[in-house]
Amino acid sequence: MTFRNIAQIAGSAMNAQSVRLNTIASNLANAQSASGVEGDAYRARKPVFAAVMGDTTGAGAGVQVLDVVQSTEPVRRAHEPGHPLANEDGTVFYPNVNPVAEMTDMMAASRAFETNVEVMSRVKTMQQSLLKLGEG
Repeated sequence: MTFRNIAQIAGSAMNAQSVRLNTIASNLANAQSASGVEGDAYRARKPVFAAVMGDTTGAGAGVQVLDVVQSTEPVRRAHEPGHPLANEDGTVFYPNVNPVAEMTDMMAASRAFETNVEVMSRVKTMQQSLLKLGEG
């Protein structure tokens, strides 16, 4: 496996974690948005990843973002007759976003991103050391 292959794999993983962090940010930003109609309520989104296996040299290996899908969990209902968006029954619909789970997911995604940054940094250091060997 070449340094270039390692960098491509780490780069694809960083891209995947960026997508994950963006969907988490979107979910958290919409966590308290209300709706008077269940169908209009925001639904949490989750990215779907796939491992891409390369050939025996590692070329083409990495992580691919297949899609960003909506959660199928039901939205949260609250009886708030005084709310301006309440329907005729006084029900307000809130997103199915769990802020605690989102924050936990965000920490994991951040750490995964940082790990891949470290991999890229180590590859760079190794390449520089290799070049210095050729100088002497």
